[in-house]
Amino acid sequence: MSWREKSQRIRALVLRADWYLCFGVVFLFLVLLGFIMAAMKLDSLLNNADALPIETVAVKGERLYTEDKEIQLALQDLMQRSFFSADVNQVQDALEALPWVYQASVRREWPAKLKIYLVEQKPVAHWNGDAWLNIYGEVFDAPVKEGIPNLPYLTGPEEQGKSVLTTYQQLGELLRINGFNLQSLSLSPRHAWHAELNNGIKLELGREDKMARIQRFIHVYPQLAKQDKPVAIVDLRYDTGLAVGWDDAQKRAVN
Repeated sequence: MSWREKSQRIRALVLRADWYLCFGVVFLFLVLLGFIMAAMKLDSLLNNADALPIETVAVKGERLYTEDKEIQLALQDLMQRSFFSADVNQVQDALEALPWVYQASVRREWPAKLKIYLVEQKPVAHWNGDAWLNIYGEVFDAPVKEGIPNLPYLTGPEEQGKSVLTTYQQLGELLRINGFNLQSLSLSPRHAWHAELNNGIKLELGREDKMARIQRFIHVYPQLAKQDKPVAIVDLRYDTGLAVGWDDAQKRAVN
């Protein structure tokens, strides 16, 4: 075989190989284009609220202060999205932003349902006037609602909510088992404690030995009750004894 023939044969093989290569590239391009178009169509479908709407929202959990219309208002923008495009984290955040909601959990349920479980705040005391303390001693702001029971009034530095609540529970239990009802408790910026019973008697407890001073009041009160004047205030900020203020502003010392 001559050199010329060999060259022609090699050229033919190269040309044939180029066609195979071109065909393969075109085929790969068409496959990739098909995948891209399918992905775009699927994304459009998943984000189409008309094609895959959220048809049902099921809300569970005991609710005393959070109304259906508040939940609907919180979710109205999110409900415009499709079942798949609705962000459950955003739904959770929107619900937990409601004043009386403590915690919310959200999950999807095929084919078109959102399941929501709400845990409401459980108020145990008024805090600094307009706010509340929950069972964990955490401060939260919420409007007054019907059905809230009579709660004690606690006041103190903002960061001391849990401490004031704990002290209230301790003092309140000691007073309760001895026939008294602690109505309010406050902690001053100088960390002095002031209490008031539901019968209007005010107790000055100072900064130390709160339990011992309450016990001293309980021990002495039967003697005070025998007097012909109602007790207005009892100052227990003494190592021994106490001072009594009567309704006519006269004071007597009981040792």
